[in-house]
Amino acid sequence: QVQLVESGGGLVQPGGSLRLSCATSGRIFSINVMAWHRQAPGKQRELVASITVTGSTDYNDSVKGRFTISRDNAKNTVYLQMNSLKPEDTAVYYCNNRYGYYPWGQGTQVTVSS
Repeated sequence: QVQLVESGGGLVQPGGSLRLSCATSGRIFSINVMAWHRQAPGKQRELVASITVTGSTDYNDSVKGRFTISRDNAKNTVYLQMNSLKPEDTAVYYCNNRYGYYPWGQGTQVTVSS
């Protein structure tokens, strides 16, 4: 059974940084474009960033220049480094493949507030 386990969220002040991690099984990690998605209260889930098996990345315009997605193929783990955080980044963050194909994990809450 595929499991996606996110961690690293928390409460941070505007302008601060967080690093999210997502561990998953090698079976899906090695063949998929992995991605981070987020869902803010009252809003639809949106794609934040994605990364191919070979490391090519793509970002939502709202996070370009502030967030960096990366992956460690040996650890079957994908990361999201978030810098210069804004209150509008507050959301539950999830990892999945780019299209949200697999069962969603529990996510990790990111709250940006002073």
